Amino acid sequence: MISRRLVLGGLAVAVTPVTQAWAQPQNRPVIRVPADHKTLAAAFEALPATGGVIELSAGTYREKLTLSKPDVHIVGKGERPDDTVIVWGDSAKMAGGTGKSSSFTVTGDGFRAENLTIANDYHTTQPDNPSQAVALYLTADRAVLDKVMLLGAQDTLYAASKDKNKPSRQYYKDCYIEGHVDFIFGNALAFFDKCHLHIIERDGAFITAHSRTAESETSAYVFDHCRITTAGTGTYYFGRAWRPYAQVIFLNTQIDGRIHPEGWREWTPGKTETYATAHYAEFNSTGPGGDMSQRAFWAKTLTAEQAAKWRLQAVFKDLNWIE
Repeated sequence: MISRRLVLGGLAVAVTPVTQAWAQPQNRPVIRVPADHKTLAAAFEALPATGGVIELSAGTYREKLTLSKPDVHIVGKGERPDDTVIVWGDSAKMAGGTGKSSSFTVTGDGFRAENLTIANDYHTTQPDNPSQAVALYLTADRAVLDKVMLLGAQDTLYAASKDKNKPSRQYYKDCYIEGHVDFIFGNALAFFDKCHLHIIERDGAFITAHSRTAESETSAYVFDHCRITTAGTGTYYFGRAWRPYAQVIFLNTQIDGRIHPEGWREWTPGKTETYATAHYAEFNSTGPGGDMSQRAFWAKTLTAEQAAKWRLQAVFKDLNWIE
């Protein structure tokens, strides 16, 4: 049951208290921050090469972090995700590249995060000097994020793969993700389950910029039973193809925000033609922006049978790593 509302970017966002954390595997080391170590960086260093569990007390942790060890589970111990915040404020301009701007970079497979917030607050400190500014840079395979808030503006979440021929599997459940330009981007095989996507105010914005480079690659972004909201009166789209074979599917989406009737846009209109090879599809959208009849001519409207091929058990044949 929802017991309070958190205001983010002018939007009242429903935040559900966490009633039960994951059952932690037996015989795994548990480190408590700040009880055992004052910083997350120190806790990462203290974990063995085989990973472990970090219990993160409520509070704000202003750290720029990199995690390469496998099977690390981070659990926010606050009552709600916004009680425990990991934040930094780099930008591509400051750090020397989009990837380098990330507040938290995770490459270790088997990563899990629950009940916390990961943010890049560059856009709030330098609003007149826009730049890419990543909150989470995630290339881990078998990554699970449960009730995690990802906050930023341009390029909030880099959901990508270490090997384009073997895309990283990533599962996001009950997450809140906000931003504006291309704020979910990369080439992972990522499934977003009952997530809330929020476009913050800007003249123009795109939720996704998928980067699949060839038809043979199996990466995609799939959004199932998600909700889309927007702030302001800008021109907003589901996405554009960062690479020519981008693949994004929206299933049973509640569209409460201002999505352009065409839904999708060319990467650079008049200069690129990624629409000819990209795969953009939609099934059973609802809400004020749910009218699929005016979508761009290259966008596909799926049948129920076609949509079934993009449900969780079809996308990830083996679900043991999620459970």
